Amino acid sequence: MESRTKRHLTTDQLDAMLRDATGIGCQVETELTDGWYNAAYRVVLDDGRAAVVKVAPPADVPVLRYERGIMATEAAIYRLAGAYGGIPGPEVLLEGPDFLVTSLLPGVPWDKAAGELAPETESALRRELGRVTARLHTIDSPDGRFGYPAPESGLSAPDWRTAFSAMVEALLDEAAHWKSDLGTSPDEIRGLVDAGSDVLKEVTEPRLIHFDLWPGNIFVDPEQPRITGLIDHERAFWGDPVAELVSFAFGGDIGEDSDVVAGYRQAGGRLDFDRSFHHRLALYHLYLALILVIECGPRGYQGEHKEFTDSYLATWLAECRTFR
Repeated sequence: MESRTKRHLTTDQLDAMLRDATGIGCQVETELTDGWYNAAYRVVLDDGRAAVVKVAPPADVPVLRYERGIMATEAAIYRLAGAYGGIPGPEVLLEGPDFLVTSLLPGVPWDKAAGELAPETESALRRELGRVTARLHTIDSPDGRFGYPAPESGLSAPDWRTAFSAMVEALLDEAAHWKSDLGTSPDEIRGLVDAGSDVLKEVTEPRLIHFDLWPGNIFVDPEQPRITGLIDHERAFWGDPVAELVSFAFGGDIGEDSDVVAGYRQAGGRLDFDRSFHHRLALYHLYLALILVIECGPRGYQGEHKEFTDSYLATWLAECRTFR
């Protein structure tokens, strides 16, 4: 997907960026065009290692508030998850103010392999995804706060209700700036979040939430079958494990009897499919829907994708209204 946030560099420019910051240069093999935010390149480093380089948007390109500082978040969480164990992912090789270099994962993105996977293979992988995510969700916030880790965003708080409300409010500010059509008033959205105050208060432990685990961010080895790595932790936050099901839904069933939930529970994760669960899940879908609609402004998305985001937001506005 092409976005105004992508910073396209020549081989010489990318080599100079890495060499100036780390003393190690690279040779570009190809640009990886599947990402939606950062530019990314598959490279070979001077020492012969195959790697992926992600390059942050230029400083003068506008981004949403929650996106401030997210490249450093991604690097920190790769290291945290790697040290924790049981959560496959790439190794951080090099890091600079404008880039992140990671090892090349084996396998392929799940969305690229999906058409060739037998139903039983899909089922096995969904169960493994549940188990890996349950492991991810045992990681505690180091300072006990909820919300986004990057201090640049200013979107954290000591309790989940306050953090989530601030996260939504930041998006409403962005919607006003970009003149985004939300299909309703900002005050109604605030009211829908306020109606969830009691269920949001039930979340008392800040857990590491990836929040972008759609199949394109999950590498798999279809032959084993197994998950070889989770990527793009940049949008992670400390929050409610229920929120993870939002991105799971883009890869398949997330119902109580689904494979992903079975795997999650098998590994010790807890999900209670009660009214509170469904109310919170609807709010998190609404949050993602706001992101998808509003980011069309700074990124320049149009056409079918814009139509999808508008429809997605309308669906979850309607669902949240049922809980008032």
